[in-house]
Amino acid sequence: MAEILLSEAEKAFIHHGVQDDLRCDGRTRLDYRPIILETGLVSNASGSSRLRLANSDVLVGVKVELASPLPEKPLEGRLEFFVDCSANATPEFEGRGGEDLANEICRFLQMSYMSGDTINLAELSVLAGQQCWVLYVDILILECGGNLYDTVSLAVKSALYTTQIPSIKVATMDGDQPELELSEDPYDTKRLNTQNVPCLVTLMKIGNHYLVDPTPEEECCSSSGVVVAVSGTKKITAVRKIGSGSLHPESLVSMLKTASEVGAVVNKILMKTLLEEERAGKTQKVGFMR
Repeated sequence: MAEILLSEAEKAFIHHGVQDDLRCDGRTRLDYRPIILETGLVSNASGSSRLRLANSDVLVGVKVELASPLPEKPLEGRLEFFVDCSANATPEFEGRGGEDLANEICRFLQMSYMSGDTINLAELSVLAGQQCWVLYVDILILECGGNLYDTVSLAVKSALYTTQIPSIKVATMDGDQPELELSEDPYDTKRLNTQNVPCLVTLMKIGNHYLVDPTPEEECCSSSGVVVAVSGTKKITAVRKIGSGSLHPESLVSMLKTASEVGAVVNKILMKTLLEEERAGKTQKVGFMR
């Protein structure tokens, strides 16, 4: 993440603001910055979204392909995440600077989705043990303005919500080998239930308090924090400690409880927004891809 140099006076100003529950941009400790969301921007993807959280900007495209299921999970499809940090997002991403962060985000997303309570991967099975749908989730970080984990997770959930999976049927048997036929009707598709797909909530500890949606400046003032994956039912599916500092057990328990409550609210608001956008049936996209 972007490294910002702050003077001791600037750090003290941020610390005092967090202590008084009035951050530099006027938010309380548990407020998010403005979020702008658009879906269906990438015409050649099965689902897509672009989400901007203040100065963090993420584009996600989902492609579905038929493949063989994993031997250990013959009755399930799978999701595969790929993250690319644009060199223009921050000077630190030039060359191979963004690879470590991209790998960290990938691993944590994979871990967050491993719980069977988040998404029913059995819905992606086509022929048990032979064919399944694989959802390739490509994530491009266009701009880095703090709180990337949360931004990415919201964009991913939005893209998965809009993903259209083609209908498929098993044709008459040719010997012992079944033949698969894709529907030629582009509107004959199905969608996954994404209600419980997790949103990530980042909590950074500054002084004796913690806050959500940290800015780059606030990230520089914090030595420790957690990233928590929270499903729509408030269940925590994964936790990652960030920063070099330590966390007292009581602080960690309090942070996890807060993350669960905040995550449930964020999930609810996001699902409501996606449903409203779908019902409105946008006739004109205003995104940069149109």
